[in-house]
Amino acid sequence: MNSLKTVVILTFVFVIQTTFFAQEFSLFEAQSYALENAEQIKRSELDLESAKKQVVETRAMGLPQINAEGSFQQFINIPTQVVDGALMGQPGTNVEFRMGQEYNANAGATLNQLIFNGSYFIGLQVSKFYTEFVSTNIKKSQEDVLMNVTQAYQMALVSARNKAFVDTLVGLTEELINKQRALYEIGLITEEEVQQTEFSLLSAQANLVAANTAHQNALVMLKLTMAYPMDKEITLTEDLDQLLSDQERELSGEIENNLELELLKKQKVLSEYDLKNIRMTNYPQLVGFFNHQFNAYRSEFDFFKSNQSWFNQTVWGLKLTVPIFAGGERWAKIQKAKIAIKQDELMVQEFQRSLQAQEVQLNNELRSARANLKLQRQNIQLAKIIHENALVKAEIGKENSIMVTQKYNQLVQAQSQYVSAMVEVFNKRLELDKLYNELIRK
Repeated sequence: MNSLKTVVILTFVFVIQTTFFAQEFSLFEAQSYALENAEQIKRSELDLESAKKQVVETRAMGLPQINAEGSFQQFINIPTQVVDGALMGQPGTNVEFRMGQEYNANAGATLNQLIFNGSYFIGLQVSKFYTEFVSTNIKKSQEDVLMNVTQAYQMALVSARNKAFVDTLVGLTEELINKQRALYEIGLITEEEVQQTEFSLLSAQANLVAANTAHQNALVMLKLTMAYPMDKEITLTEDLDQLLSDQERELSGEIENNLELELLKKQKVLSEYDLKNIRMTNYPQLVGFFNHQFNAYRSEFDFFKSNQSWFNQTVWGLKLTVPIFAGGERWAKIQKAKIAIKQDELMVQEFQRSLQAQEVQLNNELRSARANLKLQRQNIQLAKIIHENALVKAEIGKENSIMVTQKYNQLVQAQSQYVSAMVEVFNKRLELDKLYNELIRK
């Protein structure tokens, strides 16, 4: 009986731990979890597997193709042949006769071998290069996932800090109301001042509700970007101040490492392969074939009797196809392919200039965001001191509630600006990391 109770208790404890204890994640762990579980990356990896199979499929086109064939026919009416009667010693007449058997069957095997086809060799090169293209696309998917997870993680930390700040304001305001009520009971302050503070408390509580909602939504977004189960709790272990300090580290990189630029360059290479393939259609194609088959002709359906004859037939040969004139179609396709390459070149040039502009803008914006964060950090500290002094004065009746409310609103505004400054620093650094392809772990 005691053993049964022990088992029940341990099971209950396990369920409680599984249900209520949240899994902890550092930023690195959250990123690693996302890289392993994000559907976007899995889809890209499947694209790579498909590209590898395409290489095998393309290579197989140049290998011997062997097929077995068989057929059966029954002539309901045996075909009638008509010849000149002169052949039969009956000049001036037509002689009609039936030739053939009612039942025909044949079975055989055919081997076809591609000997020369320029498009085949280009296809082999393209299929192999396409695997490189898809591999780069996997890196792009990883970069997108890492950026989204990092941004969501940072927002969750910022929203948690903001929630704690607002919660503190609610506690301070509640303490002030309790003290003011005592002062009101002995006639040191008016009822209006108490009501003004109660108004501030309601505002603080409303802000706390909004802060709690923002934090919960930030955690939901983090779970979404990580591909983490929505019904499980999650705890963040990173220190917000340390992450902010890490953003002060200077970053240097090359825009040539940008993944989108790399994909555009590879798209240009694919267009060049397309031009080569079209040009190869002007070259001859040579195919070899070999066929061996057995034929049987019966007046009765007795194909399975061993004493009946089957007649074999073997043939091999070559088929040469030489393009001569296509009415200008191949010429037009070549010109279109050249235009596509030129368009890709212009797109690469345009994107390179865009990256150069983004590099300058993001560096300027990051410097500005860092400077603003320092100012807003000083501003929030000053606003806290002013608000705390106002609370102290209000407790002893030397500051009216209207002034306290004003200092409270000033502090809330300073906190909002500080939160925005933190988010701006995080976002600009993330965008610069993405620009230099520094998000993916080397």
